[in-house]
Amino acid sequence: MFLLHEYDIFWTFLIIASLIPILAFWISGLLAPVSEGPEKLSSYESCIEPMGGAWLQFRIRYYMFALVFVVFDVETVFLYPWAMSFDVLGVSVFIEAFIFVLILVVGLVYAWRKGALEWS
Repeated sequence: MFLLHEYDIFWTFLIIASLIPILAFWISGLLAPVSEGPEKLSSYESCIEPMGGAWLQFRIRYYMFALVFVVFDVETVFLYPWAMSFDVLGVSVFIEAFIFVLILVVGLVYAWRKGALEWS
């Protein structure tokens, strides 16, 4: 039979996890100073007037370069646990890591040929 009292810890955690952000926003709203002036309503608060419009078109190459960087940066993080447990897991893990790096190299060559790594 499904008993709700078995999930008391879950419901307590869920309620506390919901209340913490609500209380944080509520307390910061009470304690934060309210000062609205022309500086606060400007686009930048660094005392430098913005030049030009806000709607600038960026080339897709910048986004592609950033995406390729993030993908390869995150993927190489997965190599660390393999390197730390290499002596315990043995040669099979080395072969898996080698295949993983080989897939990354193929992806890098593909991105390079497509021109995603050219900045200008």
